[in-house]
Amino acid sequence: MPCFPFLFCKVSSSAKQEQETDEDISGIHNVRLYTYKELRNATEEFSPANKIGEGGFGSVYKGRLKNGKYAAIKVLAPESRQGVKEFLTEINVISEIEHENLVKLYGCCVEKNNRILVYNYLENNSLAQTLLGGGHHSSLYFDWQTRCRICIGVARGLAFLHEEVRPHIVHRDIKASNILLDKDLTPKISDFGLAKLIPANMTHVSTRVAGTIGYLAPEYAIGGRLTRKADIYSFGVLLVEIVSGRCNTNSRLPIEEQFILERTWHLYERKELVELVDTSLNGEFDAEQACMFLKIGLLCTQDSPKLRPSMSSVVKMLTGKMDVDYSKITKPALISDFMDLKVRSKQESYTDTKNLSTYNTSSSSDNHDTTMSSTVTTTFTAKYDQSM
Repeated sequence: MPCFPFLFCKVSSSAKQEQETDEDISGIHNVRLYTYKELRNATEEFSPANKIGEGGFGSVYKGRLKNGKYAAIKVLAPESRQGVKEFLTEINVISEIEHENLVKLYGCCVEKNNRILVYNYLENNSLAQTLLGGGHHSSLYFDWQTRCRICIGVARGLAFLHEEVRPHIVHRDIKASNILLDKDLTPKISDFGLAKLIPANMTHVSTRVAGTIGYLAPEYAIGGRLTRKADIYSFGVLLVEIVSGRCNTNSRLPIEEQFILERTWHLYERKELVELVDTSLNGEFDAEQACMFLKIGLLCTQDSPKLRPSMSSVVKMLTGKMDVDYSKITKPALISDFMDLKVRSKQESYTDTKNLSTYNTSSSSDNHDTTMSSTVTTTFTAKYDQSM
């Protein structure tokens, strides 16, 4: 600490933030540092024609580096104050690990107020834009074998983060838009800006809630109590999306079909799960395997976190190396129940809005920010505390 802190009292917050970021990044030794000029040239002056994605913390561009390799260049918006923390988190997390089913970080740029991450470029964008979104890559066809490989690949990537990396890593934002696809449609988990490290001697961490409605595990959304089981819940939702070929929430459908997890449970109870399988497959799929995948999705999204399997067990079940115990399936934590709880929570806490803390998440179907209260009645928090 400096001996004369008053000398720094007039330093602007942005300058202080820049200094702190530079100090933090100086401790990271295995990341290549690119110059801003290099990346500007690689993207043709960050041309709109090269923009391949946009999120809450900035834009992503396709660029060609000096060595001829194509890269995905993620530019943090200068005005995004919160994003600097996520920028540093992403570098710290992804620079230390490497796996077939995780995006590879080439390097970063830290010049003045420019904060840029450089990743390997993945030709087929994300699951959200291809399989689920019908975007500009909608010409891709996902046959049943491809969907199986994607499900297993994502599960393996998560199992690696949860069980092989030390300290363990909870991604916190597993969703279709964060699963990127290479030229062979091999899935790569991306966007580690919200990731949290959980030391081996800790069962959970308490943290500000962040994530996407429809993928959020209720015990985390309600109480801010984060464990690896929150990722497992999100994976279960994603698994159902991949098998069904539709987003977890779609307000344009009849009310009884809007929430895919609720529909999955109702079909499971009626022993009609096969009806949920994507009709675009034209019947060309293994019905028994597809129903097994959907049941694994239900196992992963159970109301009690303790009942959800570990990701290594999920990998074994998906690959047929472990039998799926269907008798252990219980009702999932349904988004419709969670949304009802959210509405009631807002009504109950209306008189004390000045003391509420909020967080922003985005709906996977409508792509708009939704502000939600993180203050929820203690009866529900207690319920999930007891089930951890």
